[in-house]
Amino acid sequence: MGIKNIKKRWRWWLGLLVIILILWWLKDLPNPKKLSKFDYPESSQIFDRNGKLLYEVYSEKNRVPVKLDKIPKYLKEATLAVEDAKFYRHFGFDLKGIARSLYMTIFKKRLQGGSTITQQLVKNALLSPERTISRKIKEALLTVLVEVFYTKDEILEMYFNQTPYGGTLWGAQAASTGIFNKKVSDLDLAEASLLAGLPGSPSRYSPFSHPQMAKKRQKIVLQRMYEEGFISKTEKEKAEKEELKYYMSKTGIKAPHFVLLLRDKLAEEYGLKKVQEGGLKITSSLDLDIQEMAQKAVSEEIAKLKRYKISNGACLITKAKSGQVLAMVGSKDYFATDINGQFNVTTALRQPGSSIKPLNYAVGLETGKVTAGSVFIDRKTCFKMPNQKDYCPSNYGYSYYGVQSLRNSLSNSLNIPAVKMLSMNGVENFIASASAMGISTFKDPSNYGLSLTLGGGEVKMVDMNVAFGVFANTGIRQNLNYFMEVKDKNGQIIDKYKYVPGKRVLSRETVFLIHHILSDDGARSMVFGRGSMLNIRGHPEVAVKTGTTNKMRDNWTIGFTPEYVVSVWVGNNDNSKMSWVASGTTGASPIWHNIMTELLKDKTVKKPIRPVSIVGKNICNLTGQLIPEAGCDSRYEYFSSKFVPTKVVDLHQNVLINRDNQQLVKKGEDIPNAEWQARMVIKDVYGDVICLDCPVVKKM
Repeated sequence: MGIKNIKKRWRWWLGLLVIILILWWLKDLPNPKKLSKFDYPESSQIFDRNGKLLYEVYSEKNRVPVKLDKIPKYLKEATLAVEDAKFYRHFGFDLKGIARSLYMTIFKKRLQGGSTITQQLVKNALLSPERTISRKIKEALLTVLVEVFYTKDEILEMYFNQTPYGGTLWGAQAASTGIFNKKVSDLDLAEASLLAGLPGSPSRYSPFSHPQMAKKRQKIVLQRMYEEGFISKTEKEKAEKEELKYYMSKTGIKAPHFVLLLRDKLAEEYGLKKVQEGGLKITSSLDLDIQEMAQKAVSEEIAKLKRYKISNGACLITKAKSGQVLAMVGSKDYFATDINGQFNVTTALRQPGSSIKPLNYAVGLETGKVTAGSVFIDRKTCFKMPNQKDYCPSNYGYSYYGVQSLRNSLSNSLNIPAVKMLSMNGVENFIASASAMGISTFKDPSNYGLSLTLGGGEVKMVDMNVAFGVFANTGIRQNLNYFMEVKDKNGQIIDKYKYVPGKRVLSRETVFLIHHILSDDGARSMVFGRGSMLNIRGHPEVAVKTGTTNKMRDNWTIGFTPEYVVSVWVGNNDNSKMSWVASGTTGASPIWHNIMTELLKDKTVKKPIRPVSIVGKNICNLTGQLIPEAGCDSRYEYFSSKFVPTKVVDLHQNVLINRDNQQLVKKGEDIPNAEWQARMVIKDVYGDVICLDCPVVKKM
C-alpha cells in the first residue's frame, strides 16, 4: 500500500474520530433554545442553628424580564465598555481579549477575564460553575450555537435578563429595583455605570457589603466608557462625583450582615447559580435569639453616645472551642440611613488599640523572657529607632505609675511596659506569633514599629475573635465557622460541619496566665477601679481587655470564657474622631457588659483549667523575684514550672547614685563628691533603672 493511501486512510479515521468526539460532547450539551424560556429552579433558604428562617432567595420572584428597548442607553454602553466592547463585531469570541487575559494572568499576575457577553450568558444560564476542560469545550460549542440561533440584540437582551447582579438580583430590572428602587429605564449614568460593573464579581462589588469596592469598580466602568467614546470627560467626572443612594428592603431578611457574608462564602464554594437557584437548605451556625439580643444591646447604647460623636457599633460572638459564629452585628442598624449601615465592621480593617496587648505579652510569657511577676518601670520613656526619630509613647491619660508587675501592667493597660515588651520580643517575632494566632493583616514586619503593640496596625474583628479564642481554648487556634449543614433540594446532605481540633499555637501555661491576669479585678483596679463594667456579677472568671486608639477613632472591649468570645467596637465608619470615651465606663464596655451578662445568665461558667505545670510562689513586688531575708511587700503569683524565679534580690544593697540618676557606684568605690548618696535602686526586665527614694539634690 502506498504512503499516500496510508495518509488518506489516517486522515479519514482522524476525521471520523473528531466527528464522534463532537457528537459525544453534543449529547450532554444543554439545549441553547432554553435561553429564550424563563424556566427557573426553586429558591434556597438559610436558617439559624435552631431552624428559624433567616433568609430566602426567591430568585424567580426577583427576576423581572425586560425588553432591550427598555434598557437605557447608558447601561447598554457601560456594559459593552466593561464586558465586551467588540460584541457587535465578533462571532462569540474575542481573540484579542483572550490573549490579553492570558498575558495579564501569566505575566502581570493579575486575574482578568476574557469572556465575551455571549460566553458569559452561556456560563450563567446553561452551565454549572466547575472549572474543567470538558466544561470549557461545552462552553465553546454552546457559544457558537447561540451565535447561530440568535441575533446580537437577542443575545444582549437575554444577557440583561439572565445575568446575576448580586444576591437575589438576577437581571437588570431586578437589580435596578433592588439597589436603587427604580425602574431600569430611569437609571442615570452614575447608577448605570455602577450596575454594569456588578456582574464581574457580584459578591466582591456589592454596594451593600463592599461599598468602597463598588465605587472603585464604577470608576473603572466610567473610564472604559470614556475610552470607547461613549461619554465625554465632563460626563465621566460628574458621574464619579455623584452620591449614590442605595435601597434595601427590610422585609424577608434577618441578621443581614451575617446572612449576606454566608451567602458569599457559599457562592465561592458552590457557585452563585447553585446557591441562588439550587433549592439549597442551609443551616447556619447563627443563634437568632443571641443575634437579636446583641443587636438590641448595640443599638440602644449607640443611641446614648451621640453627644460623644459616636455613630456606630459592632459586635461578634463566637464559640471558643468550635469557632462557630453565634451572632454578627455589623453595625447599629443594617438599614440605617444616617450612616452606611450595610458596611460590615466585623470584617473591616480597624485599629485595635490596646486590645492587641495580650498577644504581645503572651509571646514574652511563652518564650520565658518575662513572667507574670516580672517588673516594668512605667515612666516617660523614649525608644531609639534606627534611622528614625525616637519613639516617645505616653500612657492613656498621661499618668505614670512607677514600678509595676507584668500583671498590673497588662491589667491596667499601661503603654510604656507594653512597648518595652515588644522591644524585647522583636516586631518580627511578634508578627509571626500574632499571625499564628489568627491575625491575617500583619504582613511585612518592615512596615511596623513599636507602636504595633498600642494598636498601630489594622486588624479585623473576625481575626481578633480567632486570636482571643486561642486564650479561651487552652492555646488551640480554631478558625471561624459559619454553617452547620447544607442540603440539596431533595433533602440530601451535601456538606456537614464536623468538629476538627485546630493547631496548638500557645502552651496551656501561657494561656492560663493570660486568662488569670485579664480576669483579675484587683489587679486592674489601679486604673479602672473595682467593680467596673469589666466585671460580670457572679462570674469572676470572665477575662476582658479594652482598647482605645490614640486619636480616639476606635474603642474596643474583647472578653472571653472557656465557652464564648465576645468582641465589641464603637466608633465612626468614616474614621472620624470621637469626642470622648473612657474604657471601662463608656463606649464599647457597657455594650460588652450587657451582652456578656445576658449570655451567661443562669449559666454555670467553666473555670479555666489550671495546668499541673503551673506553680505558685510568694514573690517580692519590687523585683518579681524571691523574697529576701530582710523582707519586702510581697504577693502570691503563678508561674510556668519552666520559668519559676530562683534569685533573691536584696532591696537594701548600698548603691550610690548621682543627682541626675545617670550612673551607679557600687559600695566601697570612691565617692566622686558630696552630692552622691546611698539609695535604693530597682532595675526592670527591660534594663531600665530607677531610684526609688532619691531626694531632689540642689546644685551647690
